Amino acid sequence: MKIAILSRNPNLYSTKRLFQAIQEAGHEALIINHSVCDLIIEQEGPSIIYKGEKVLGVDAIIPRIGASVTFYGTAVVRQFELMGAFAAVNSQAIVRSRDKLRSLQILSKAGLGMPKTAFTNFSKGGEKQIVEHVGGAPLIIKLLEGTQGLGVVLAETKKAGQSVIEAFHGLKARIIVQEFIKEAKGADIRAFVVNGKVVGAMKRQGAEGEFRSNLHRGGMATVIKLSRAEKAAALGAAKALGLDVAGVDMLQSARGPLILEVNSSPGLEGIEKATGVNIAGEIVKFIEEKVKKKTSTSVNNQ
Repeated sequence: MKIAILSRNPNLYSTKRLFQAIQEAGHEALIINHSVCDLIIEQEGPSIIYKGEKVLGVDAIIPRIGASVTFYGTAVVRQFELMGAFAAVNSQAIVRSRDKLRSLQILSKAGLGMPKTAFTNFSKGGEKQIVEHVGGAPLIIKLLEGTQGLGVVLAETKKAGQSVIEAFHGLKARIIVQEFIKEAKGADIRAFVVNGKVVGAMKRQGAEGEFRSNLHRGGMATVIKLSRAEKAAALGAAKALGLDVAGVDMLQSARGPLILEVNSSPGLEGIEKATGVNIAGEIVKFIEEKVKKKTSTSVNNQ
């Protein structure tokens, strides 16, 4: 098989590990920078030009689409899909998961546990009301476009919360407000889901005095065995958003696991180093299974 990794940086740990896993499985691996692909749309059908040449014969793609290029990146993924390539993460699921508000709405409809969340259109004097919607202070305020823990604020008091909300609204920034889960103690769980199975899980603990547990913010990761409820929550979240490969972030709370976010392009370094599991290899196995099934179905239909 010819498997392409869509990545803007060939030196990233995740990109290098996927490239290695593809080759170790006996397939042809290539890295395509999706941000410089030209998409040709015409009567003869969709095609992609990369570095002056038409991309041909790609059986499957592994999208590693950064948040800043979601629109263009998902257009490239869609083009590959229309050209018959299997996508480890489909374009629509990436779009769904990248919209924090939309994904929380979908998870809520699926009846999955999550911190109580409020979203409102700004109106003068509405700050007090939205703080009350999530149970008062302390509370978390998040920029909808934020990633890796950036744009996340902990407001210790109602007054501080109202001031931060007013400031964000003054900048015309879209935010969500969430209840603060005190018993999580600055830690969260990342469950890595591949093809309907949890293949690895780690607990991330925030640095001293830091409520955010992101490894980019100095958090520490250790391997963890998930409870039945945590496993079910992770699988339910990935399924609700249509993601075959996902990193599901959860908090441990008195009322069970609460989903924070579902990542459609989760990094491999933290989870592989914490668990010792060959996550890249699991993704390649999943692709092999799906492409084989797709090929046999195609042959049977002829």
